[in-house]
Amino acid sequence: MHRYKFVFYRPLQLLPVLFGISVITFILVRMIPGDPARVLLGTRATPTAIARIREQYGLDEPLWRQYFYFLENLAHGEMGKSTLYKIDVLKLVMTRIEPTLMLVLVSVILSILIAVPLSTIAARRQGRIADHAVRIVSTMGIGFPPFWLALMLIIFFSVRLDLFPVSGYGRDPLDKLWHLALPSLTIALSLSAVLTRSLRGAMVQALQSDVATAARARGMPEGIVFWRHVLPNSLVPTINLLAINIGWLIGGTVVVESVFAIPGMGQLLIRAIFSRDYMVVQGVAMVFACATVLINFMADVITVTLDPRIKL
Repeated sequence: MHRYKFVFYRPLQLLPVLFGISVITFILVRMIPGDPARVLLGTRATPTAIARIREQYGLDEPLWRQYFYFLENLAHGEMGKSTLYKIDVLKLVMTRIEPTLMLVLVSVILSILIAVPLSTIAARRQGRIADHAVRIVSTMGIGFPPFWLALMLIIFFSVRLDLFPVSGYGRDPLDKLWHLALPSLTIALSLSAVLTRSLRGAMVQALQSDVATAARARGMPEGIVFWRHVLPNSLVPTINLLAINIGWLIGGTVVVESVFAIPGMGQLLIRAIFSRDYMVVQGVAMVFACATVLINFMADVITVTLDPRIKL
């Protein structure tokens, strides 16, 4: 049980990380050119109307005081009020979190379903044609930009073959999954390429380890050696790599949601940036940051569980 001591003090170590992210986000958002009040009211707005909007949302206050208000709202479980949507940011985010959560979840599952078989084929046929083919495909997958890959999938599967919807999210659960097929595949193809290269290398190393050699010497079949000793030991670095790539995965959802018109947090963030909706940008960024920190924490727990030799 002493191996899990980090579970109690690790959240305290993550608080400075979230604080630093909040400061950086606050500063970068204020560096976006343009006045939120003028963007909201239009080019013909009078100076009096602009001043009234700035006063209403606290935009006329000094930056340090605006940041203090932001922290005060977070302490009370709030994120301020949106200048564009005229509602609380937290309520707005909660209405958009489901599509993004589903997109990330389905993308990760698809990535694992693609990476594990390809890595297994490549590792067990090291140096052969199958191994070279998997390595070439994974290298190509890393090089494809998500927005280009999304457009290619739309053109082929939606426009030409008419198999999947071009955009939207759907209504019932099955319809939502059907709408998320291409967006999830877009992210999964890029993410699985990274996971495949890492998992293949770990499997090749595990196949040559002393544990695998000893198991073969005891007469254990090669298939059992692979599934009992090789695969579990190979998953540890891949899980850590997946956790590290969560930030990239979240960034990918922003692009993919915009291409496929999915009403999630990524699309909300893009619209908030263009409309200079500071509170929404800060709120979405903090939710993304908390999700990234939480997933990395869960990856640490899984890593310690899979490998008792690791202590955090």
